[in-house]
Amino acid sequence: MKIDHPYLMFLGDAPDELAAKTALGIKQWRPEWCIGQLSLPGCKADLGLTEMTIAEAKAAGVKTLVLGVANRGGIIGPAWMETLLAAIDAGMDIANGLHTRLSTIPELVEAAAAKGVRLFDVRHFDGKVPVGNGEKRSGKRVLAVGTDCSVGKMYTTLAIDAEMKKRGMKSDFRATGQTGIFIVGEGISVDAVISDFISGAVETIAPANDPDHWDVIEGQGSLFHASFSGVTMGLIHGSQPDALVICHEPTRTHMRGLPGYKLPDLKTCLEVNLQHAKLTNPDCVVVGFAINTKSLDEAAATKLLADIEAEFGLPAVDPVRIGVAPIVDKLQEI
Repeated sequence: MKIDHPYLMFLGDAPDELAAKTALGIKQWRPEWCIGQLSLPGCKADLGLTEMTIAEAKAAGVKTLVLGVANRGGIIGPAWMETLLAAIDAGMDIANGLHTRLSTIPELVEAAAAKGVRLFDVRHFDGKVPVGNGEKRSGKRVLAVGTDCSVGKMYTTLAIDAEMKKRGMKSDFRATGQTGIFIVGEGISVDAVISDFISGAVETIAPANDPDHWDVIEGQGSLFHASFSGVTMGLIHGSQPDALVICHEPTRTHMRGLPGYKLPDLKTCLEVNLQHAKLTNPDCVVVGFAINTKSLDEAAATKLLADIEAEFGLPAVDPVRIGVAPIVDKLQEI
């Protein structure tokens, strides 16, 4: 799969910034590929890119319209169809990170065939992967886990990979979700893999490697999320991690999308994730905490990170405000 750029980021009618996390992630890590954004009435997300019509984007040289919205259930709404058809008519490919396949919408398939453009369903994986076997493999692996969904697991792992490369370490970011795949161009969206094969899919994208090579594996979901914990469990076992990084957003009042469920405390999150990680790697350790302090002022953020470090004796950083160097320092000790 090769998705051509530059991109026009389609934000649709995203109800909040988190709903556009796919677009936000691509813009953060591949800003040179993102020419503009297209929003529909009611959209509450903004990437800070130039707002463009399809005609303006075509004139600017856009190759692909990227559906940068992650909504509950992964639905392509009827309100989007006019824009998608206009993009096809303008000769643009469409890259889709939602659960609903473009390839199951006859109107889009027929229009794309007539124009000779491509429809990418990035979240879906139609290849074959084995059932995971848990056999010990060479190389080193670090996995991001979290107290909830959308707490910064992808950003954290991308930042760790970038810091490792900066230091001359052997590392590769392993994408397990649609945004990561848009950013690096390969990977498997594990939340679309049949449950029996999730651990095998992770073993496939993070295979045996050189003893000093790090696979930096993007986490998904949370063991504490009633909707998505199964994906997280498969990722943990398939990753066979040497190290875990705990990700957290401290101002959440409940699990995302589940008002009746509160987030676990950091100690419980650490203990439960580590217990399950030790099934396939008894030597797994937690190397630090990545805390999303965006909603806190500088003083509150600094105090929170210091308190976490004092409690656990491990680095606690905000990957955006501070960077992840202290966590990579710990990884270099393994």
